[in-house]
Amino acid sequence: MDDGLLAHARAATGFMPDDEGLLLFRRGVERAPHGPLLEVGSYCGKSAVYLGAAVRAAGAGGVLFGVDHHRGSEENQAGWEHHDASLVDPEVGLMDTLPRFRRTVHDAGLEDVVVAVVGESRTVSAHWRTPLSLLFVDGGHGREPAHADYAGWAPWVMADGLLVVHDVFPDPADGGRPPYEVYLRALAGGAFTEVEALGSMRVLRRTAGSPGDPVG
Repeated sequence: MDDGLLAHARAATGFMPDDEGLLLFRRGVERAPHGPLLEVGSYCGKSAVYLGAAVRAAGAGGVLFGVDHHRGSEENQAGWEHHDASLVDPEVGLMDTLPRFRRTVHDAGLEDVVVAVVGESRTVSAHWRTPLSLLFVDGGHGREPAHADYAGWAPWVMADGLLVVHDVFPDPADGGRPPYEVYLRALAGGAFTEVEALGSMRVLRRTAGSPGDPVG
């Protein structure tokens, strides 16, 4: 990964360790020539820099779509462990990570390859019909939003494309269960086969079905 872009990724607000971010970059480089990448849960842009850098490195005219309502997940709200008061819009009293996301992408020089899609994941996915070469799921970690992200987006992963799920913790003591449940659901559905695990990342390849087909 380009040293300058790696520095931007490390400096961006977020929760992803280097090794997991570099996994995203590596897998993004692999898949960017074959179709668009999409992440669910952009927050302040850390993962977008890793994936945007991959699109840039692949040099195939690719793009990363970053889907987020930018009001923060449940765990980002006031009173929760991952709340950041600097991300609250004082005029409306709500989280607003979009300005920080845009600044992160701008400062990294990736505005030409990273497209922000601002809206509820469930709403956007209901109208999405473009096959995806790589899908990175890192949105809300509550049970309902996590499963909705999978149900709405995973069917659009193309054959041989990748589904990457973040914050998968088999031991409940290490983290919340919904991303782990989504990972198990993907394996049980029969459309995806695991190809890599690193930290809390799980990488699955679509080995059955076509874009738009049910994935279980």
